[in-house]
Amino acid sequence: MQQNKLSLSVQYPDPRLQEILTRPLLRRWVKAALLAPAQITLRFVDADEGKTLNRNFRGKDYATNVLTFAYNEDEDDIFDENDATQADIILCTDVLQREAAEQNKSLEFHAAHLVIHGVLHAQGYDHESDEEAEEMETLEIEMLAALGFPNPYIES
Repeated sequence: MQQNKLSLSVQYPDPRLQEILTRPLLRRWVKAALLAPAQITLRFVDADEGKTLNRNFRGKDYATNVLTFAYNEDEDDIFDENDATQADIILCTDVLQREAAEQNKSLEFHAAHLVIHGVLHAQGYDHESDEEAEEMETLEIEMLAALGFPNPYIES
């Protein structure tokens, strides 16, 4: 299987998970979800920054678990497989930790799922319709399984 080239930047303005979610681990997860070459920044933020970004860019006044800013979709939202994926993926530490606890999942498992989810969004996948959601969830399940994680959509 061909490995796609990856340029990865990891930023920890909220450093709480820096020693747990290390750059090599994050790189492995991002590469597992890549369908094309990519330039990706992962940024771990606190609830205040997460809320500000979600409000300013999505009009939703709360911190969410993951936000993806993809920069290579054209105005028709068509992803060109020949171009490198370029995206910033923002993960909110507070929401990630709370959801992992609420869902009885390890922090690592939930973070891997959110990273893969964000990388798929960066490559043009979405879950606006039932069909899109099913396609995206199937990919997430397969990619997580390849990393040794269980299906994230099954209640534990």
